[in-house]
Amino acid sequence: MSGKLALRNVRRSFRDYAVYFVTLAFGVCLFYVFSALDDQSVIRLLAQNDNPSVEGIFMLMGVFSAFVAVVLAGLILYANRFLMKRRKRELGTYALLGMPTGQVSRILVEETLLIGLAALVSGIALGILGSWCLDRLTVAMFLATPGEVFAFHLSWKAAGKTAIYFGVIFLLVMVFTGVSVSRARLIDLIRSGRTNEEVARRSLGASAALFVLGCLCLGGAYTLLLTRGLLRIDPIWFGMLGLGTLGSFLIFRSLSGFLLRLTKGHPGYYKGLNMFVLRQWSGKVHTNCASNTVISILLLLAIGVTACSVGLNDTITATVSNQTPYDLTVLNYGRAGEYEETDVVALLRRTGFDTGENFAAARSVTVYYNDETVTGFSQAGFYAAVPLSSYNRLMEDRGLSTLTEEELPCRTPEAIVNGPAADGVVVVSDEAAARLRPRRQMVNITYRGQAQQVDEALRAALEEAEDFTGGLDIMLNHKLDNYYDLMGTKILVLYMGLYLGLVFLLTAAAVLALQQLSQASDNARRYQLLSKLGASEAMRRRALVSQVALAFLLPLALGVIHAVVGMQAANEVIRVMGKVNSAHSSLLTALFLLLIYGGYFLCTCLGAWRAVREER
Repeated sequence: MSGKLALRNVRRSFRDYAVYFVTLAFGVCLFYVFSALDDQSVIRLLAQNDNPSVEGIFMLMGVFSAFVAVVLAGLILYANRFLMKRRKRELGTYALLGMPTGQVSRILVEETLLIGLAALVSGIALGILGSWCLDRLTVAMFLATPGEVFAFHLSWKAAGKTAIYFGVIFLLVMVFTGVSVSRARLIDLIRSGRTNEEVARRSLGASAALFVLGCLCLGGAYTLLLTRGLLRIDPIWFGMLGLGTLGSFLIFRSLSGFLLRLTKGHPGYYKGLNMFVLRQWSGKVHTNCASNTVISILLLLAIGVTACSVGLNDTITATVSNQTPYDLTVLNYGRAGEYEETDVVALLRRTGFDTGENFAAARSVTVYYNDETVTGFSQAGFYAAVPLSSYNRLMEDRGLSTLTEEELPCRTPEAIVNGPAADGVVVVSDEAAARLRPRRQMVNITYRGQAQQVDEALRAALEEAEDFTGGLDIMLNHKLDNYYDLMGTKILVLYMGLYLGLVFLLTAAAVLALQQLSQASDNARRYQLLSKLGASEAMRRRALVSQVALAFLLPLALGVIHAVVGMQAANEVIRVMGKVNSAHSSLLTALFLLLIYGGYFLCTCLGAWRAVREER
């Protein structure tokens, strides 16, 4: 009997459960996607190449998954409180009809179980799709082997882990539901939603003083952040966080009396239902200033983490391209410390490797010791020199701009070898190079065909050959080795940033949506009274959308301001690795905000309008 009633209630109240259900399903989806990383194509490829970043990815994912589970558990408990508030009068009716409290609790537990199972199945299904999309995205970014086919694998391990984690969360929710119903008084259930909230009364001077004090606190926090940097963690760093949090709280606290007093003197205050909207919003801002502070910080974390991870990801990609322009660089250090040039390609051919079929180009360059009296550059900063003719041939091979005699001597504007040591190379005229002492021979080789296959064949041939060097001190620098190391870091940064950024954004948007739906349910009688007083449906709808928009936009505005300042400090750290593509990272972050935050805003407006139109 209770099971049928629970199923009927879920069907009848599905609109009440919609945001709750979407939040659950989206949380399950995210948890599955990032728990299934060990079955991602690129992760498997990195593991096969013994990349040290793979172990770090799995370790950090385990830590972050536990953290995310706690965050989502808190969010789900909060959402459950919203549903309980929406249904208090219904539960009171059950009690008035003589249903025992235990039976009411059982019905709610069964409803929670049904919603949880549906959200778990739907979330895992969406997670499989999301995991496939993430796999394709990662493969598209993994440019080392463009012709290789990566197969997608379904992760049963991740599905089991997700089911266990969320099963525990749903169990906690059911226990919480049962306890809260058993402790509720009948009179409180019946009178739910009839208690009016008074607008906070505070003088304009006091509100303005709070606002100015809040701005001063934020200014102090921003100054400390920009002058001290992001990574200097000490007692002052925690004081900076405290100042920022206090400043946000004071600003939201002051708005309830500050903006209302200012807008009263404006003619638009009495236009339409603006007076009603501002008074309703003003009282809720006073009550919700603590939650708005938390939401603005969550948005700061969501925007900052996502934008910085994407920016650092782009920087690492540029670093990979600049530092590894050739598939293979062979360095010949000569014999017994003395320079001795040789035909490196012929040496590799002796191993049985077909260089004619697998090498598209091989360019030999003599690198010279830097002599300050010849080049004009200090030996402390520039360890080597290359002649202009060799440098221009390398640039022509790569389709880059060359140098002229008038521009010499100069530091190399582009890397010419695999590795950051190229930053210490000076380009000199051929005449000046003839007066320098040869340091080593460098042969830059470009593969023909798929780099992965050619590289594997070359490594196999070198392992079978006893000694192909002929006594020379030769070192091979493979592009794929450097590439996999940097790409492991790139994937780690990108995955961590997207995971945490999406979770923080989901939490902030869901909390705001649940708040506004709860308040809309409480305000249903007020909106019905407006209808009786002659307010048209269009006016009431605009008033409701304006109220929801104020609730969503104010924390977002402060969160964006926080994030802009925070990203300035973060970019100083990222710039150590290279140039930051702020436009790309900002665009992608804005897209996430539009899809998730904007999507919750639209769903909240629709749900709130349905709530105020229902008869209470």
